[in-house]
Amino acid sequence: MQGEKSLVYFADFRASSGRTIFDKIGELVELLNIGEVYKKGQLIGVKLHFGEKGNTAFVRPQFVRFIVDKIKETGASPFLTDTNTLYVGKRTNTVSHTRCAIENGFGLESVGAPIVIADGLRGESAVDTRVDGEICKDVSIAREVVSADGLFVVTHFKCHELTGFGGSLKNVGMGCASRAGKLMQHSGNPPRVDPEGCTTCGACALICPTDAIDIGLSAVINDDLCIGCSHCIAACPEGTIKVQWSSEAGKVQKKMIEHVEGALKGKRGKVFYINFINQVSPLCDCYGHTDAPIVPDIGILVSSDIVAIDQASVDLVNGEEGLPNTELKSGKEAGGDKFRGVHPSINWELQLEYAEERGLGSRDYTLEKI
Repeated sequence: MQGEKSLVYFADFRASSGRTIFDKIGELVELLNIGEVYKKGQLIGVKLHFGEKGNTAFVRPQFVRFIVDKIKETGASPFLTDTNTLYVGKRTNTVSHTRCAIENGFGLESVGAPIVIADGLRGESAVDTRVDGEICKDVSIAREVVSADGLFVVTHFKCHELTGFGGSLKNVGMGCASRAGKLMQHSGNPPRVDPEGCTTCGACALICPTDAIDIGLSAVINDDLCIGCSHCIAACPEGTIKVQWSSEAGKVQKKMIEHVEGALKGKRGKVFYINFINQVSPLCDCYGHTDAPIVPDIGILVSSDIVAIDQASVDLVNGEEGLPNTELKSGKEAGGDKFRGVHPSINWELQLEYAEERGLGSRDYTLEKI
């Protein structure tokens, strides 16, 4: 899509009794004409990040409820979805993940749609999808993402320690990948067992699909047999099986974009994006805390172009003057690079460049304010 200018709609966070934030969200969603795409009886995944326990920066459930209601007006049936995490935390498996989502306010009674964790009980439910990327020839995508008739991607736009910023591209690329897909993106090596914490319970060996784990004085993973599914990480009750975080940031971004391509395969024209640029935190919402925002709250964007919406979000954040007493160390002036101001070693432009190169969208956009 290089050379094509995409349309991104924008609304700021100003509100009044006559025109609330919910009114603005409704206007933005209506501009996407989702009723021409989503049809009666279709199952539409509302892809979001439920937030780690203790985090407070994720998109508010009240906003998500309003989006869910707009999808219901088309006759389609929305469901809230995300995938289990690679790291060991409150969202490592479907049981604790669902509990965390409900505790953070995403219960059926409050949001109006059921939660469907897209990659199965422990992240093992996946579909290998051919993309023929520069790094990945096949990518592992959560099965229920593949099965959905369409997606509505709801993203809290913020900084990220591996990709510079986390927007719609990251929400789809990492967020729609199975545990094996996440491991592929984050690491080029099999997991490792910390022998000091291993109790030799054998849970990891029982779940390993290739019998790559031997139990002796501690569990040991055979690199030659390991296929990188990372099921053992979720199965270990002690949390002693660790990811080797070895993948260089540039490669992480390229592999992430190749997983975006896999997640969107067969869904072109059936996916819409909304970015909330508020409480722009220094780190991902996967952390169990939220640090002070680096810029003032900016607004909400919608588009049918995943590249354009993230490019526009980046430009809006960088156009602001940075807030004092935050993790922002440089680029504090309006127009300064806020993402390098927090994560100076990350070339965040790479994900946008590679996504455009792969034909996922255009960095050239028109911003239309409502």
